[in-house]
Amino acid sequence: MKAAIIKQLGDVPVCENFPDPIPQNENEILINVTAASVKNLDKLRVSGRHYASYKQLPAVVGFDGVGILEDGTRVYAQGISGMIAERALIPNHKYIVLPEKIDDVTAAALPNAVIGSAMALQFRAKIQKGNVVLINGATGVTGQVAVQLAKHYGASKVIATGRNEQSLAKLTSLGADTVVSLKAADETIVEELKAVQQATPVDIVIDYLWGHSVELLLKALKGAGGYTHPVRIVTVGSISGEEIELRSDVLRSSAIEILGSGIGSLSELEMKKFITEILPETFQLAATGKLVIETVTAPLDAVHEVWNANIDPGKRLVICM
Repeated sequence: MKAAIIKQLGDVPVCENFPDPIPQNENEILINVTAASVKNLDKLRVSGRHYASYKQLPAVVGFDGVGILEDGTRVYAQGISGMIAERALIPNHKYIVLPEKIDDVTAAALPNAVIGSAMALQFRAKIQKGNVVLINGATGVTGQVAVQLAKHYGASKVIATGRNEQSLAKLTSLGADTVVSLKAADETIVEELKAVQQATPVDIVIDYLWGHSVELLLKALKGAGGYTHPVRIVTVGSISGEEIELRSDVLRSSAIEILGSGIGSLSELEMKKFITEILPETFQLAATGKLVIETVTAPLDAVHEVWNANIDPGKRLVICM
């Protein structure tokens, strides 16, 4: 079969012939892969900078994907073997049957964005109908999905921040009620966020940036004496840096709670619900046009060319077999 292969960590995957995977027991089954997305997780594992980087080389890369089982069923699954290949092994009975109307590319692109948005909204932020939600760094793939899911889960208002003006404008069509440009001067950003907080106090912040923008956000949310509106900040990513300056008086003067959302912060039961409930629901939303995600596609034999290509951060790269 053809597959995207690395022979040492840090290589750019290349398309080469590789032996077909063979199920070793009844818990492993074959899938004919049709599409697999390229995510930061995939790139980190290939680079060797992830705790789950490849131990046996050469290796077929790719964490998850979409394909056809031997009985003709079309499914999404996480791979036992690498999924950016014509064939792969997946766990038996641990796959999701796809709705008829969702295309393979969308189904392959969606799961990673859903785990970075739905899990943060539901299990860490504990979103309730009527909440006001601010998505910090909403112009990327996951942020765009978060805007849409926040509205789907009942948010009364969604505020989106970001630096890309064109992408910010597009977010209004995805459900954002207000957008705040992070390209403005710090004082302007703080004043805009203060105005938002005064008009419709924010209940939840889903953050994909961390760094300086969160410092500005905390400055805007800081109390000035007396009671303040409770706000739960859930950080999912750190595109703008791993560290912030957090003053003690910010937390003492306001009802701010700061949490993280990632695999380590989620329970086994919550991850089970992701597979059995949340992801199937989002596949159905996408199948009916109620959830959209933008993609860029490339054939398997071009994986070497596109792996490190400059892809629009609002789009997900998907390799088609």
